[in-house]
Amino acid sequence: MASSTPQPHLTSQEIQSFVSEIGNRFAIGGTFVEGEEIHSGHINSTFRATYELPDGSRHRYILQQINSSVFKDPHAVMRNVERVTRHINSKVLRVKKDLGGQTLNLYPARGGHFWVEGEAGSIWRCYNFIEGCLTYDVVENTRQAYQAARAFGSFQDLVSDLPAADIVETIPDFHDTRKRFERLVSVAELDPQGRLADVREEFDFIVARAGDTHQLLQLRDDAAIPVRVTHNDTKINNVMIDAETDEAVCVIDLDTVMPGLSLYDFGDLVRSATSPTEEDETDLSKVRMRMPMFEALVEGFLDSAGGFLNEAELAHLAFAGKLITLETGIRFLTDFLEGDTYFKIHRPGHNLDRCRTQLKLVERIEEQQPQMESFVRKVARGKR
Repeated sequence: MASSTPQPHLTSQEIQSFVSEIGNRFAIGGTFVEGEEIHSGHINSTFRATYELPDGSRHRYILQQINSSVFKDPHAVMRNVERVTRHINSKVLRVKKDLGGQTLNLYPARGGHFWVEGEAGSIWRCYNFIEGCLTYDVVENTRQAYQAARAFGSFQDLVSDLPAADIVETIPDFHDTRKRFERLVSVAELDPQGRLADVREEFDFIVARAGDTHQLLQLRDDAAIPVRVTHNDTKINNVMIDAETDEAVCVIDLDTVMPGLSLYDFGDLVRSATSPTEEDETDLSKVRMRMPMFEALVEGFLDSAGGFLNEAELAHLAFAGKLITLETGIRFLTDFLEGDTYFKIHRPGHNLDRCRTQLKLVERIEEQQPQMESFVRKVARGKR
């Protein structure tokens, strides 16, 4: 059995041994050379392993442990990922005759599954590592914004014929903003860590926008917008970008692929790509909603997904950016009030800093929402 995730402060040699043990349980060729931890993402534990083939060439792979505290049924997560990657790869092969780096590929374990089990039921999987690509926490130019939006739109297009009923909802009510809001209120009432007094301004800001939290849900319930297979975590660092061309190569982090709304995916793009700051910026004067970035997102998303979006979806693209930013602020504040039990933190008050950045971006979106909506209408007319 492989061990569970290594604890902090292990030596480099211990990390090598650990990564080698996990990697050698997958059906990948060659001899283990080295391994390293990748310190990114809030949820899963991720490592990169290098193997050398007999001809001297080297190949790298991603080994990742699914966080079972967040994903209560990691086997269901793996079934979703396997179903989606197989569906996308089948379509890409029919069109291009080669995978061309269009999606992540799962490598099977030596026992036949696409995962291995470690101690205490931990679940590990292995992906190909896509060379020559970068991820960005902050969008640096409009070309990157366009490419990222086009990639996520293409992802939705590729799975648009995959029935939502075939995909398991691995985190129930993940983007149910109304329930996220109600949970925040419940946690605030209990105030288990005695922190509410320090965040009253942020809490009141959210409460004042409670009416926004149900709008998309109502449209869904009224069948005005459909439930689709969606990514549900479309921040910019979940797109691999070619380091030389700035072209999007691959959408990654498929654990949250679930039945959802296309508007959620576009909204999270707006949240993660339009501000020039990272999501935990402490200088809130730097937080802006950059209209050129928003325009690039609209162009990119509608270039690839505009063919199947309906009128109600198009009409709420700008609002979706505000809603998902508000929802993310709600989630960060809830976690802060509960004692930082969900998101990884790297300093005291980290989740509060994240919350404040989201809420400041909500303000900036509200200031420009009419112009944002006008631009969406203009582009949408050109696509019809």
